[in-house]
Amino acid sequence: MGQNPINLAFRFLLEIGALLAVGFWGWTQHTGLLRVLLAVGLPLLAAVLWGTFRVPGDASASGRAPVAVPGWLRLLLELALFAAAVWALNASGASTAALIFGLAVIIHYALSYDRVLWLLRG
Repeated sequence: MGQNPINLAFRFLLEIGALLAVGFWGWTQHTGLLRVLLAVGLPLLAAVLWGTFRVPGDASASGRAPVAVPGWLRLLLELALFAAAVWALNASGASTAALIFGLAVIIHYALSYDRVLWLLRG
């Protein structure tokens, strides 16, 4: 199910949502130039990490790996980014959005159990 086009689209929306959440946190926590730097810089940093550290042959991500990492480490990176997004939403006062986003992430990984097992084996 991890390679189902609907689940891949769902995953993409979760990734975008995570980037927006950390940017939203930066925007709500500070003022002035720091607000702008965090609102832009944190999502940019997260996107660079997300796109750089990959598992070779991961069909959910074109198979290319700029920096090859083992599957368990990639899974840890993904979970860390999604957990940061949940935390950021909650810390920004959007606790309902944090709960919904966290549940959506859990549903995604439950549906992608085959990919999770592949990552843990590799």
